[in-house]
Amino acid sequence: MLTQVAEGVLIHRSELLQNNAVVVRGQAGVLLIDPGLTGGELTCLANDLSEMGEPVVAGFSTHPDWDHVLWHADLGDVPRYGTARCAADMRDVRSHTDWRARAEEGLPPEIAEETPLDLYGLITGLPAGAVRIPWDGPEIRIVEHPAHAPGHAALLIEDRGVLVAGDMLSDVFVPMLDDFNGTNEPVEDYLVGLRRLEDVADGVDVVIPGHGSVCGADQVHARIEQDRVYVCALRDGGVPDDPRVNSPKPGWEWVRDIHAGQLQKLARRRAS
Repeated sequence: MLTQVAEGVLIHRSELLQNNAVVVRGQAGVLLIDPGLTGGELTCLANDLSEMGEPVVAGFSTHPDWDHVLWHADLGDVPRYGTARCAADMRDVRSHTDWRARAEEGLPPEIAEETPLDLYGLITGLPAGAVRIPWDGPEIRIVEHPAHAPGHAALLIEDRGVLVAGDMLSDVFVPMLDDFNGTNEPVEDYLVGLRRLEDVADGVDVVIPGHGSVCGADQVHARIEQDRVYVCALRDGGVPDDPRVNSPKPGWEWVRDIHAGQLQKLARRRAS
């Protein structure tokens, strides 16, 4: 189930949403980033790592969306890090007595009964402004930004030239804006996030998006620009010339609904 994409960096892609779980080899075991999605997939991932003699020593969630804060007992009881804001968001989610029911409502029906929620969202927040993951392995730089979700962070594995992009730079999903809450500016926040990624892009050989296919150095800036063009088209009320909307991959036609919904939200905000 694991595919190597750079030295000491492997991925496992989930079947339904093409989530990329990222494995980074360290001195005493591996860091596991955004594992998912079903119990069967997580158990298989744990078994594969065990057979490789690679225990999980830490985890990281790039942001607090449901499919990035999953875990399974078979992966072990280890620190699961996230940014301070990501962890705070998940503490708020779990503070509600009906948090499990709310989480279940947001799951895709195809895998709702197969998605483990017992360890959902148990994230240890790193200090605000932290720029490194504390673990015994390659230095991993935290590139926190405001795009897409509270406390979203990309991870730059500098000596491997790998950028783990979270829910950005995908070839199957269009950029998804954070929810409008009356005080934030999700469009401008997204553009800020893209600039943060662009700031580190020149040293990147491999981009691993949260969903979809991995790309090499020759596509890094193109993916950033494609996301920027899409977001600017949304902001200006135009129609983006974007294959993820106009000619999506088979099985991903529903991304057009995400796009249509975002257009409607922005139109309502402009009218208010």
